[in-house]
Amino acid sequence: MQLTKEQEAKFKKLGISSIGELALILPHAYEDYRLHATLLPKKPQLIDATVSSVYKAPHSLQITFFAHNLGHTLQGVIFRPKPYMLHQFQVGSRDYYYGVVECKQGHCSMSMPKKITQVGSITPKYKTVLRSDVMQRLVKSCLNKEDLLKEIGREDVVAELLQLHFPTDAVLQPKEFGEKTLWALKYTEILIYMKKLSEKRRYFQALSSHAQEFRAWSKTLPFSLTPEQIAAIEDIQADLKKDVAAKRMVVGDVGSGKTMVILAAAYMNMPNRSILMAPTTILANQLFEEAQKYLLQCRIALVTNKTKRVDLKSYDFIIGTHALLYRELPESSLIMVDEQHRFGTAQRNMLEKLVINKEKKPHYIQFSATPIPRTQAMIESAHIDVSLITTTPFTKDIDSKVIHKSDFQTLLLHVKQEIAKNNQVLLVYPLVQQSQALAYQSIEEARGYWEKHFANVYVTHGKDKEKEQVLLDFREKGDILLATTVVEVGISLPRLSTVVIVGAERLGLSTLHQLRGRVSRTGLKGYCFLYTNKDYSERLDKFIETKSGFDIANLDLKFRKSGDLLKGVSQSGSEFQWIDLVEDEEIVKMVKKEIQAARKPRFRNDDSRKN
Repeated sequence: MQLTKEQEAKFKKLGISSIGELALILPHAYEDYRLHATLLPKKPQLIDATVSSVYKAPHSLQITFFAHNLGHTLQGVIFRPKPYMLHQFQVGSRDYYYGVVECKQGHCSMSMPKKITQVGSITPKYKTVLRSDVMQRLVKSCLNKEDLLKEIGREDVVAELLQLHFPTDAVLQPKEFGEKTLWALKYTEILIYMKKLSEKRRYFQALSSHAQEFRAWSKTLPFSLTPEQIAAIEDIQADLKKDVAAKRMVVGDVGSGKTMVILAAAYMNMPNRSILMAPTTILANQLFEEAQKYLLQCRIALVTNKTKRVDLKSYDFIIGTHALLYRELPESSLIMVDEQHRFGTAQRNMLEKLVINKEKKPHYIQFSATPIPRTQAMIESAHIDVSLITTTPFTKDIDSKVIHKSDFQTLLLHVKQEIAKNNQVLLVYPLVQQSQALAYQSIEEARGYWEKHFANVYVTHGKDKEKEQVLLDFREKGDILLATTVVEVGISLPRLSTVVIVGAERLGLSTLHQLRGRVSRTGLKGYCFLYTNKDYSERLDKFIETKSGFDIANLDLKFRKSGDLLKGVSQSGSEFQWIDLVEDEEIVKMVKKEIQAARKPRFRNDDSRKN
């Protein structure tokens, strides 16, 4: 529907842009202005009454009514009456009045009666930035079956929504809503949300629409790819063949083999050029080494802050850190970003712009090792294509256990035994320096003990400028590493068998899972100890029982609730009012199918700039 300027201004005040969103702003209460022939004790009620008498006391106004619809006399009381109220109650006048009725021992009273003109209906009351009567008029003028059907498309849902705003019978409070009403609210909320996401998506013509077959290459590998790795590679292969520039996110659990998906993408894109940006020099080096090992026909360049200036045009695959952003990059038809959440949006966009060719764009794939709930992945898919890798090439054997101060001697014995086997131990502390606010040791407080009792102890943290070198030195020569969550994502440590996380209850479950994923990378028997001062933590106990990162992400949602996905990565804080990302997967799946069926890609330079 076409809104008037006045309606548009009110929508803006409410922070909404569609009548579907208006329909989701529900009344906080309803006033029943229908006449009833019986008393409704302790409930607001309308009476058709004649004023028999009025008495003004020092702090109240007392009115005697004869209620014709009830055949009963009522005593009305208004506390601290305003002057205008005196004129509303004239002896002998007959009008409609509304208030809460209470009866004791045959004597009935109505507190704070008010004169009413809207008789015969149930009137919704709204708590918004607009006055309730203004909001009522806006709802009446904008919400109708025809326009809601255009936006929402389902008669059953529209009927439920209209009933909430224009009730014809007694209306339940939100906590008492039936299944049909709740389903309609959830459906509407997620439909509007995913439509908004899909409207943010822009389509550009691809620089290239070519992909070579990857299966012959995959047979040269010394191991077999998992079915989910192959599915993700096939998704990318289909993307590369399209003349629409792809925008895909590949989300894989810790150790799920995303590196091989990256290499397969670069292989399929040959002879066209690919660029990969990694968040750290260590990761860039690791990916470069893997690429040299498995992409034998590919000319590969590594670009870091220490790399000399070279002509990159002669390379098929350029791997680098953010140093890529400050180089002159040749045209490339595939851009990949590893651990995409470690880069700002501006940095990711900058990389894309460096290789753009007028209106054509490269295919763009981002990789993340932070699993998200499957339902969230479906929601994100309205804005960006999503591939999930939920399985790992081999099952990790990691024992997880919650420990307390009384377990310290047992932990020490375990550390000594692991070091004797030439294995390594990681101790993750919550802070670098001492804090009065936290009842746990910091790295600086703890390092003296470990350095005194053990050899080859290394220390690093997020603000340490030498952290990458420390991690490299530790990998080769270390026994114990003291660190903050800086090691959550990054370096591969083949000999790391044990991680001890101090103050574990302070971290999100997904972060704990990332830290646990640092151990047992090569099939070693692994151990994860969660040290806490709390006697009991349901979160930590559930974490110990759960191995899959995607199930962990669901647990995290249950304990922390979802964040605002549209504005960024899901965090604790604002949440959906009706939809539950853990429980309502089927509704999201249905909405996803409907949106995909209606979506027709159009290029950015077409007349229509939104899909």
